Amino acid sequence: MRKYLLYLPVGLAVMLMTNSCKPKTDQPAETQAVDSAAHGPSVSEAPYGTLPDGTAVTLYTLKNTQGTEMTVTNYGGLITTLKTADKNGTFEDIVLGYDSLQGYLKASPFFGALVGRYGNRIAKGKFTLDGKTYSLAVNNGPNALHGGVKGFDKVVWTATPSTSADGASLKLTYLSKDMEEGYPGNLQVEVNYTLTNANELKLDYKATTDKKTVLNLTQHTYFNLSGNTKTDILGHTLTLAASKFVPVDKGLIPTGKLQDVKGTPFDFLTPHRVGERINDDKDPQIKMGGGYDHCWVLDKTGPGLTPFATLYDSASGRFLEGFTTEPAVQFYTGNFLDGSITGKHNTTYAKRYGLCLETEHYPDSPNQPQFPTTVLNPGETYTSQTVFKFSTK
Repeated sequence: MRKYLLYLPVGLAVMLMTNSCKPKTDQPAETQAVDSAAHGPSVSEAPYGTLPDGTAVTLYTLKNTQGTEMTVTNYGGLITTLKTADKNGTFEDIVLGYDSLQGYLKASPFFGALVGRYGNRIAKGKFTLDGKTYSLAVNNGPNALHGGVKGFDKVVWTATPSTSADGASLKLTYLSKDMEEGYPGNLQVEVNYTLTNANELKLDYKATTDKKTVLNLTQHTYFNLSGNTKTDILGHTLTLAASKFVPVDKGLIPTGKLQDVKGTPFDFLTPHRVGERINDDKDPQIKMGGGYDHCWVLDKTGPGLTPFATLYDSASGRFLEGFTTEPAVQFYTGNFLDGSITGKHNTTYAKRYGLCLETEHYPDSPNQPQFPTTVLNPGETYTSQTVFKFSTK
């Protein structure tokens, strides 16, 4: 295991670097984690298995000075664990996933995935740019979903770990070649995951292209603040700073209109339990999505980083705050989890055992000219930032 540690005296740093390769049998793992955090933010790496073609995959562990810890793999940019403290100071994992790489190589429902080129759905897997129609890899009925058959969640990224005074980071880069999964342009993508000492997970995206294309990057982590997945997420309390949402048809493709949340189960402008109205069979949109699987249009007044959500689990006391530069968020309540997946902690992931807050542009924007554009031109730089801040109350 290789470690990157911050601001240590040279002699101590050398000793820790040397000893990190030796098994420690005289010190409990919990104590080791606390000791490591006390010295400053760190990133360590370890083998995480191989792909069917023999490509080696690496797992990176990011730790901050508060004891918060996250593991990320360079395969798909997957966030495989995220351990935060509850109100009693107990650190537990708050994201869904698998115990090993092999789980993610199966038909995983995008647990922890870095999604692209286009997060969410594109109708019939087609869009037109400057009069030319592009046909995408279709992987969601007749539609393209989350980048296609081999999207960004299924490729190996180049990873560069680092630390600073503020936290631990992992930079992921990837060149998506022209016409990969049907998308035009050689697209150079960079994503930075930073775990700050303020218990923030910062997601910074950047991309450039040599040909006009469309782009909508997001992160598909399933949160469950109960810790080690003790129960479903229906008791979590949510707010969303969004007065409108994007209604969909039976294929979950946007109708092209926006709808006010007022008077509907989609109103999270004030706190509501996730499960409070999720089975409202009188609402056609709830029936379409089998619960919540919709895009909320955020009440933004400018392009900067603004609050968009809070999430609270009263049993654990864990509290999440979300901030983003994106215009919308896809709130998904794990409606398609059906009990067929056994994940971490030997947990059977039943319906609604996790929820996603995928900051993004609207679904199917390339086919909806009235939606904010997702076109990226040569000479332009795509940038986006989302921050999740963790605390207790």
